[in-house]
Amino acid sequence: MRGSGRREQSLRSILINIVCTLFFLTAAMGLCIFLRMIDQSGSYVSMIFILSVFLVARYTDGFIYGILASLAGVLLVNYMFTYPYLKFNFTLAGYPITILCMLAVSTATSMLTTQNKNQELIRIEAEKEKTRSNLLRAVSHDLRTPLTSILGAISTVMENDAILTREERLGLLHDAEEDASWLIKMVENLLTITRIDTDERARIYKEPEAVEELIASAVSKYRKRYQTPKLSVRIPEDLLMVPMDAVLIEQVISNLLENAVLHAKGADQILLSVTRQGEYAVFSVEDNGEGIPEKVLPHVFDGYFKQEYEDNGDSKRNMGIGLSVCNTIVRAHNGTMSAYNKQEGGAVFSFALPLGEEI
Repeated sequence: MRGSGRREQSLRSILINIVCTLFFLTAAMGLCIFLRMIDQSGSYVSMIFILSVFLVARYTDGFIYGILASLAGVLLVNYMFTYPYLKFNFTLAGYPITILCMLAVSTATSMLTTQNKNQELIRIEAEKEKTRSNLLRAVSHDLRTPLTSILGAISTVMENDAILTREERLGLLHDAEEDASWLIKMVENLLTITRIDTDERARIYKEPEAVEELIASAVSKYRKRYQTPKLSVRIPEDLLMVPMDAVLIEQVISNLLENAVLHAKGADQILLSVTRQGEYAVFSVEDNGEGIPEKVLPHVFDGYFKQEYEDNGDSKRNMGIGLSVCNTIVRAHNGTMSAYNKQEGGAVFSFALPLGEEI
């Protein structure tokens, strides 16, 4: 399935490049035909076709399409706009110079375009390296602390089995189970963000999914795990189909709900809502807690927090990785994500996914 998807994407890219090339050449030809009705000299024809070659080289991939456009442009100028019209004449003075000029323009533009793309790739790689560094910082704390807690609970039970009461033993095992469950969730998040954010070949394969089914699944899992805060749901009455990878988007919703449980201080209500806003489906998780500290807001999607960002927070419940995973998944769906505080109190985390997007 993945290989087939990549082939389809490659063929689509080729088709887009061909259509783009034909569009600029056709536009140049149409413009020249129109201008000849005004000015019969035709001195502008070569410049217009050189401009079309420039645009083809700029907005397509690599050298091939620019060079093909330059050759096609030279032939069109010769056939359509030079005497004798609608016939080829390769004996015209200066004809080789015209070919060389168009080839030079397309080659130079393609080289500049390739250089710009390479610089963009370097920038993307630098961002990926920053992400990897942030993940390492987070892992060094967020995995070590619960592992130490699990080891301590198990050691306590093994070393003091004879003197521990049943309630004490169950309490220690419950704490170890909770930390182990959280570690599994953390590993899933790390695998997701690594696959999507650091693998250029990774792709999101989307299918139209009913929002009602997605929300029902996420809410069911939430209510099995948490009794408080109380979760309310608000979704559109009409059927809303959204192109998405349902597993990944459900992971986003689960992360946001868990984030509200663990980090929304003083919250006893969570609202999960979905609305349609123009060409986007907007998912929101809001709480009635104390809100996000102002110094944290600029960093919520960084992938990690410095310890001073989380005053009196749970030292082993860093929300940075979970939110970074959410942002990564949403961006991979060509969506956007935001976080802000409500005026009446509480925080809102929302993300928007495009509707009607080609699959």
